Amino acid sequence: MTEGKIINDPVFGFIKVPGGTLMDIVDHPLMQRLRNIKQVGLASVVYPGAQHTRFQHSLGAYYLMSEAVLSLTQKGIFIFDSEAEAVRAAILLHDIGHGPFSHVLEHTLLDGISHEDVSLMMMEQINREMGGRLNLALNIFKNEYPKQFLHQLISSQLDMDRLDYLRRDSFFTGVTEGNIGSARIIKMLNVVDDRLVVEAKGIYSIENYLTSRRLMYWQVYLHKTTVATEKMLVNLLLRAKHLFQSGKDLFATPSLRYFLTCQADAQHFADHPEALKFYGQLDDTDIHCSIKEWTRSDDKVLALLARNVTCRRPFKVEVHEEPIGEERIEEIEQQLMAATGVGRDEVRYLYNISTISKDMYDIHDDHITILFKDGTTKDIAEASEILNISLLSKKIRKYYLCYHRI
Repeated sequence: MTEGKIINDPVFGFIKVPGGTLMDIVDHPLMQRLRNIKQVGLASVVYPGAQHTRFQHSLGAYYLMSEAVLSLTQKGIFIFDSEAEAVRAAILLHDIGHGPFSHVLEHTLLDGISHEDVSLMMMEQINREMGGRLNLALNIFKNEYPKQFLHQLISSQLDMDRLDYLRRDSFFTGVTEGNIGSARIIKMLNVVDDRLVVEAKGIYSIENYLTSRRLMYWQVYLHKTTVATEKMLVNLLLRAKHLFQSGKDLFATPSLRYFLTCQADAQHFADHPEALKFYGQLDDTDIHCSIKEWTRSDDKVLALLARNVTCRRPFKVEVHEEPIGEERIEEIEQQLMAATGVGRDEVRYLYNISTISKDMYDIHDDHITILFKDGTTKDIAEASEILNISLLSKKIRKYYLCYHRI
């Protein structure tokens, strides 16, 4: 049996991982790969301290899950030891399928297959290697286990994943508005009719949590410079993919080359077992070292974008309240072609148009339910005195035009 470990985490302090299945997961090569994938993608172009990784986040979510299980059992919610281990294993593995730079590459290197799909494939592979020890964890992860509240701890509007990443990303970016009271929220959790609820004493912590989440999205995850740099990286990889598939031989690490030279959709993963193997070797370093080499490419567009990424020259950003008109797009194309000398077919790599939308709380999604002393329950949208339903569920939509700086 693998020996347990105590890990010193800058956010939560000492995290104890017992020997056996949980330690085997932490030590697995696919889990260790997450050490080389940044948690917040390219947010470090705006917040230089944001160098933390998916591995650190997974350990933090595991710690919070351990605290939640302890808190619930102390309130008389019966959780078997096997269920407690399984739900902690599931949260450890919840992000294992993430690719380089977080969500950036999901629609660039992969086609119609999400990181959640890949996570499930990797979890099933690890389960086979471990002789079925993760069967229960997989059932809980896929919401196929009778105790639904265990799945909610992994995936809901108040799961351990979100509680960790808001605390952690706030800590490493220095954006203090995101610093939520995760310990108090966990202490206020309870279960009614097999659903997670929050005791009424915790309502202010939930209000703070929802407000902090909104601030973190617009201040960090959807910061205009972060978005512009991500779009630039996407265009760079799409250009590299186009060149590879046109017969041009570029430098790329073997793992990256595999995904630049094939159409990696769900069917491809099903038909080609090596696809998951190459994906399991792909991390941020593959992208970094390939981009460094592309700065010297004889392809003008590829070299230009690669130099922009390596020298931190993000696309210029215009944020509009209304969709961007054809006249403005044509004007930008003409300016870019005149300034860089690229042709009509290539200029599309030098700009990006996208719609970014985010709400504070999705009333159609999994609810956050408040439990009152008399046993009645209400949705947070009704229970809160300061957050009204229209404010909570209002979807903010912005239109971004990002383009190469002229």
